[in-house]
Amino acid sequence: MAVNTIMKNKPYNVVSSEGSGGDGNPPSSPPSPRRQTSGFSQCRRRLRSKVPLQYFRKYSLAAGIFGRRNIQFLLLLFFLYFSGLMMCVGRFSNFLRHSREPIAIYKSHLLLEKFWHDIETDNSTALELSSVWQFKRRMRVQKPCPVSTDRRHLGSVEVSSDPTGYLIVEANGGLNQQRSAICNAVAVAGILNAVLVIPSFGYNSVWKDPSEFRDIYDEDHFIATLEGYVKVVKELPYELISRYDHNITNIPHLRVEAWAPAKHYLGKVYPVMQEHGVIRIAPFANRLAMNVPSHIQLLRCITNYRALRFSSPITTLAQKLLNRMIERSSMTGGKYVSVHLRFEEDMVAFSCCLYDGGDAEKFEMDSFREKGWKGKFKKKDLDFVAGRNRIDGKCPLTPLEVGMMLRGMGFDNNTSIYLASGKLYKAEKNLAPLLKMFPLLYTKESLATSDELAPFQGYSSRLAALDYTVCLFSEVFVTTQGGNFPHFLMGHRRFLFNGHAKTIKPDKRMLVGLLENTTISWKDFKDDMDAMLLESDRKGMMIPRVRKFNRKNSIYTFPLPECDCLQSHDSSLGLNHTLNALEPPR
Repeated sequence: MAVNTIMKNKPYNVVSSEGSGGDGNPPSSPPSPRRQTSGFSQCRRRLRSKVPLQYFRKYSLAAGIFGRRNIQFLLLLFFLYFSGLMMCVGRFSNFLRHSREPIAIYKSHLLLEKFWHDIETDNSTALELSSVWQFKRRMRVQKPCPVSTDRRHLGSVEVSSDPTGYLIVEANGGLNQQRSAICNAVAVAGILNAVLVIPSFGYNSVWKDPSEFRDIYDEDHFIATLEGYVKVVKELPYELISRYDHNITNIPHLRVEAWAPAKHYLGKVYPVMQEHGVIRIAPFANRLAMNVPSHIQLLRCITNYRALRFSSPITTLAQKLLNRMIERSSMTGGKYVSVHLRFEEDMVAFSCCLYDGGDAEKFEMDSFREKGWKGKFKKKDLDFVAGRNRIDGKCPLTPLEVGMMLRGMGFDNNTSIYLASGKLYKAEKNLAPLLKMFPLLYTKESLATSDELAPFQGYSSRLAALDYTVCLFSEVFVTTQGGNFPHFLMGHRRFLFNGHAKTIKPDKRMLVGLLENTTISWKDFKDDMDAMLLESDRKGMMIPRVRKFNRKNSIYTFPLPECDCLQSHDSSLGLNHTLNALEPPR
């Protein structure tokens, strides 16, 4: 089958952090060295003593007058000269620095032409999908999860056993940033011993998706699963909302710092909730630190892997797509490769990377940047930035580059590929090489009928949920650019597949270096791709060492060991349980 259409744009946000440090007590100054009289100064004294006194007085008087009148002018002149010199030197040094720094130019299409005969004929060393992953992890015997969150002291504040009040949050961002906010909201409700109101979703001008919680997730399942851990309600009680004139914006609104620790919520937020009985926190993306007490961390696990089940319309179509993808993969035993491709127009433009489109592409991307981000990129030397970004591995991989990487790793043209993506930049042109290398390429648009997809059109988060489900159960998942989607997916796959993410995360700096080398042989390229696959295999099963109150990694990407106790003990290793969880309620 050929791919005709690709899903809508689905950009993601990126979260940054700041840090500072320094020593406030400067060291004391060392003692001044003893002044010594040199032979040269003694010679000057002898010479000065032979000068006539009248001449010396005239010279001193003239020098004094000249100094008083012109010292400021001379200093100003010297300062201007020195500043101009530094500016010239600075510009020249920048020129030298730019000219000496290595930059990369997109040459992948040239390498594909060189390798095409080898790629077309090289199926003798095809990689069996059943043997891609060489590393195995033996999971420890899991302890049962506690039946409640075990209310306890946090810091110096004791949380009462009865609910303190109601917590309202607004989850912002795309599908998986909202998912993070929901999990964090449940955890914060556990910290505050609050009743959580079903989170609302902020409307984003980029995604333009007006979906509510119930449109994406099963509300009743969410509430029932968290019963006994955190009480969740669909809306505030009438008596409470009427106190604020039935207007949610009248409710006390708090702004919480990013990555706030549990003590912040107990010291700053808890007293306000006690006073008013309800609080609202918006926005609520990344507003809780990764380091939280173990019973609070468990709430994140339960929410992410048990309570959040997609709504019935999403689940029904997602299962159909999953079944059809398995059917199309009969030559590989029902196993397939999923690729999350970030090569939408806005992603290419924002990256400031240049490909093989020449001046026409450059003009088009400049226009798109000006339209989307105004003058933000005007002052940059974009040609230089593009070369630096590419060599630093910051440029989005093209479909062509993904195809060459996978063929180099040993995936042959009988491999079924599921492509999860937004609307690709120049899709017809850029997809052609990937389709040539992998003719069994599918998307949700090619697997579903137009009637089946019609209710989802215009809803980016619902479309992303379909991609998420099909990628979740692939034998191999390939991430190409980062973001919330692959980070959540890698963690979910680790949770499902015995601690192994089964993910190819390419070393893009290494890959660009290889694709720049037009003299490399196909054999050498394959050897390097095989090493890259082996490294992804090794890193895919890594579990970070987590000490008490010292987690630095995201629990959504590395859910173990805290989420161990949720693992299923049956022979399906949790897969059937999750498949059943995907089924719509009857």
